[in-house]
Amino acid sequence: MKAPLDAPRSLLAEVPAWCSGIAYAVLLHVVVVNTGRELSGMRLLPAVPLALLLLPLVLRRPLAALALLLTVSFAVTVRADSAMAAGQQVMGIVPSVPTQAWQIASVQTVLTDLTVGWIAATRSRRTAVAAALVALGVQIGAAGYYREGLSSYLTVLVFLTLMMVTAWTVGHAVHERRQHRADLRARAAEQAVVAERLRIARELHDMVAHSIAVIAIQAGVGRRVIGTQPSEARDSLAAIEDISRDTLAGLRRMLGTLRQTAPGDGAPLGPAPGLAELDGLVERAQEAGVRVDIEWRRERRALAAEIELSAYRIIQEAITNVVRHADTDACRVTLDRREGDLFIEITDEGRGLSGLPGAAGYGLTGMRERAALLHGEFTAGPRPEGGFRVAVRLPLPVAVIA
Repeated sequence: MKAPLDAPRSLLAEVPAWCSGIAYAVLLHVVVVNTGRELSGMRLLPAVPLALLLLPLVLRRPLAALALLLTVSFAVTVRADSAMAAGQQVMGIVPSVPTQAWQIASVQTVLTDLTVGWIAATRSRRTAVAAALVALGVQIGAAGYYREGLSSYLTVLVFLTLMMVTAWTVGHAVHERRQHRADLRARAAEQAVVAERLRIARELHDMVAHSIAVIAIQAGVGRRVIGTQPSEARDSLAAIEDISRDTLAGLRRMLGTLRQTAPGDGAPLGPAPGLAELDGLVERAQEAGVRVDIEWRRERRALAAEIELSAYRIIQEAITNVVRHADTDACRVTLDRREGDLFIEITDEGRGLSGLPGAAGYGLTGMRERAALLHGEFTAGPRPEGGFRVAVRLPLPVAVIA
C-alpha cells in the first residue's frame, strides 16, 4: 500500500505526461491542417519528432497512451484525406491516391505498433492481446481512407497485420524473459534461505549436542557419587557449569550474528571456532570419561576459516558420538595435510552406532553436508577390527596449499 504522501507525488508525475500527450495530439492536428493543400508530403515530416511528446505517457500509462494514439491517428488520417481531396479539387486535379493521408497513417502505424509492443512487454498476456486486436482494428478501418481498390487494400491489411503480430511477439518475448529472470531470482533466494537454515541447524546441532552429551554424563557421575565422594560430585558440577557457560556464550554469539546487532549493543560477537580450540574438546571429553588422542602427521598450519570451522565441527560431532554411543574410554583423531587436501580420521574401539536405533541421527548427516559444501568426501562406518571410523577429506584453497 502506498503511503499517503506518495499520492500527490504520483499525481505530480503524471500531470506532465498527460500534458505532453495532449500537446502531441494538438500539434499533430496543426501539422496536418497546414499541409492539407500540399501535394508533396514532405511537410508532414515534423510529425515524426512530435512522437517524443507521447513517450512520457506511454511509459507511465501505456493503455491510456494507446487509446489517445488510436483516436488521434484515425482523426488525422481522415483529416489528411479530406484536406488533400479538397486541395486537388481547387487545383482542378482528378483525385488520386491520398499521399498525405498515407504518410501520416504510416507514421501513426509505427507509433501504435511500438506502443503495443511496450504493453506486451509490461502487461499481462490477456491485456496485450486485447490491446493489439483493438489497435489492429482501428488501423484497418483507417486504411480505407488512404487506399483505394481491393488489391491495394488487401495488401495494406496484410502489412498491418504482420507489423502488429511482430510488435506483439517481440514485446511478449521480452515479457517472458523478464518473468523467467524474476523466477530464477526468486528460486535462488529460496535456495539461499534453505541453505542458511541448514547451516544454522548444523551449527546448533554441533554446538548443543556435544555440550548436552557431556553435561548428561557429568550429571550422572555427580548423582552417583554425591553421597560418597563429595569432591568428585563438586568437580562434575563445576564441569557442568563451565560447559553450560561456554555453550551459552556460543549461542549468544550466533544469535547476535543472525540479528546483526551493532558493536557494543546486545550479544558479544566472537570468531568462529577452529582447530586451535581442539584442546578444549579434548578436556571436555576427558571430563566425560573419554580420552582423546590428537595426532598431527605434518606441520600444523593455519587454514582458511571455512576449513577450520568445518573440520572443528566434524571432529566435535565425531567425539560427541563416541562419548554418547561408543561405550569406550578412548578415541583417536588424526589430521594430515597432503596433496592439497586435509584428511581427518576419528577412530575408536567401541561398539559404534549399530547397537543404538536412531543413534546416527542428524550428526552423520551434518558431517556429510559440511564436507559436501566444501567439495570434500565423507565416509563413516564400523571398522573390520571393531569400533567405528569417520574419515573426511577437505580440499584446501590454492592460497593455503602454496
